[in-house]
Amino acid sequence: MTQDLILHAGRRTVRMETEAVAKLEERVNGEFQRACEMILQCRGRTIVTGMGKSGHIGRKIAATLASTGTPSFFVHPGEASHGDLGMITRDDLVIAISNSGSSAEVLTLLPLLKRLSIPMISMTGKTDSPLAQAADANLDISVQTEACPLNLAPTSSTTVTLVMGDALAVALLEARGFTAEDFAFSHPGGALGRRLLLKVEDVMHAGDELPQVQMDTLLSKALLEMTSKGFGMTTIVDSKGELLGVFTDGDLRRVIDQKLELDKATMNQVMSRRPKTVSAETLAAEALRIMEDYKITALVVEDEAHFPIGVLHMHDILRAGVI
Repeated sequence: MTQDLILHAGRRTVRMETEAVAKLEERVNGEFQRACEMILQCRGRTIVTGMGKSGHIGRKIAATLASTGTPSFFVHPGEASHGDLGMITRDDLVIAISNSGSSAEVLTLLPLLKRLSIPMISMTGKTDSPLAQAADANLDISVQTEACPLNLAPTSSTTVTLVMGDALAVALLEARGFTAEDFAFSHPGGALGRRLLLKVEDVMHAGDELPQVQMDTLLSKALLEMTSKGFGMTTIVDSKGELLGVFTDGDLRRVIDQKLELDKATMNQVMSRRPKTVSAETLAAEALRIMEDYKITALVVEDEAHFPIGVLHMHDILRAGVI
């Protein structure tokens, strides 16, 4: 096969599948709305089933539904006939996928689903098929031809099915008012979860790690505190422990420019007052935004009474994967 033929085949496939998906938009109609209403009214889980390539697509649809606010999982139709049907309850709803609408393994489940009065949505390529006729709502996933030149391997049809599943998931997501925070709770191990769920208290340094000196502390001693704690800064507090200000590496450069004596100047003379602070409940992502906006590398964490309880360094946030 020449290079030109290879490129032609690849581009033809992309074009054919793109055209098939484009025709899907007009089928997001009353039946689609009915399917969404059924899922929204379901008190249990949305069970997706399908055989062969339809099953592979079904697994992805179930996973997308589950991560966007619709409790869902996939049940293999063959295994369902051998015990796994017990995973489906009367409160559930079934989405059955079959391009032909006549997959034997899927049709075998119909009498059992009907006996339990479990509502069913079908996704078929033939609206007059047994599966489509038995369903309470049918989503048309038909294609004129597969991208496969033999018109045999599921290609355009599986792509269209996947897109229809995504359309369902997104429509349901918006209908439920599903938020980015809700999504993060389903993805706590991913970057999104870390960005949206991690709080300052999860990564801040507290207790003995917090650099802290009094307002009358000599600059030379404050530098020792900064060096021992390793954050390039220290907090300055009054006799009650309330935050008055901070002193940073940047402040030290200004002190040197002013030619102040390190053994005579006190923190009261050189500190930066009204520093940027955050609470322990602040999201780490928000703390990172503050650091970037004000071009600082550390933030003081304070409680409601304005007492410093920790320090947060940019490196801590980056190590936690909040980027």
